[in-house]
Amino acid sequence: MSKTKDQIAEALAKTGYVADEGLATALVLTEMLGRPLLLEGEAGVGKTEVAKALARLEETDLIRLQCYEGLDRSDAIYEWNYQRQLLAIKAREGSGDDANSVEEAVFSEKYLLERPLLSAIRQAEPPVLLIDEIDRADEEFEAFLLEILSDYQVSIPELGTVEAVTIPRVVLTSNGTRELSDALRRRCLYHYVDYPTPDREARILLSRVDGLDARLALQISELMGKLRQEDLVKIPGVAETIDWAAALLGLGAKDLHKNRELVFDTLTCVLKTREDKSRVTVEVTDRLLGKVA
Repeated sequence: MSKTKDQIAEALAKTGYVADEGLATALVLTEMLGRPLLLEGEAGVGKTEVAKALARLEETDLIRLQCYEGLDRSDAIYEWNYQRQLLAIKAREGSGDDANSVEEAVFSEKYLLERPLLSAIRQAEPPVLLIDEIDRADEEFEAFLLEILSDYQVSIPELGTVEAVTIPRVVLTSNGTRELSDALRRRCLYHYVDYPTPDREARILLSRVDGLDARLALQISELMGKLRQEDLVKIPGVAETIDWAAALLGLGAKDLHKNRELVFDTLTCVLKTREDKSRVTVEVTDRLLGKVA
């Protein structure tokens, strides 16, 4: 995929993802340098969607590893199918095979269960590998991850070193809940994904909500921008904006100023905590709406 940043942005837009100039440049560089891309930013700004859009753009598989506390090699890289191994050992009882022969038989490809990281480097066509919310995993897990991101190979004691068949496009995301190691950051290119500007969010809405007109899309995105500046427990992300736009359109809204009551009633699409619901009153909604063109 040898494209300029403008071509990348245009191609991504056709898949439904509206990228800013910085992200488009980062994607060009990851392809040019063959490096993983670390996307950091608040939850809900569309980091995961970058990998999905990239997979659609390249017409390849998306392999996703969702990180969490306690994630280890058996969940992320590989493990052995112990039940089948035990059955195979039991079936060989009395066959006269020595211990080495049995061990060699049961620790073979037939009984190896691929997890996302191993699967990603053994695809015939390079996939997009999404390592989602890496900051939720333990620091120890990063050591396992670095072997794959550095050499694109996996060490399996019973089989030896498994080298990559193809090199995946790697996208890591982080919500910043903990500081990532310097070693991981050095291995990756970096881009911070911020909340979109009203203009870009309006373009996102137009690409994702069928039947939405440009004026209403811009009104919704401007109001969302004002809402994010309030003192909220959970700032709504782009996904909430899309839901809100679909709800307003489905309920017949044409102009937010002419549907003030409907705007307030549908805030349940974007406000996800009791505290935020109580803070954003009818009066606050009217105040914010007054700042929207």
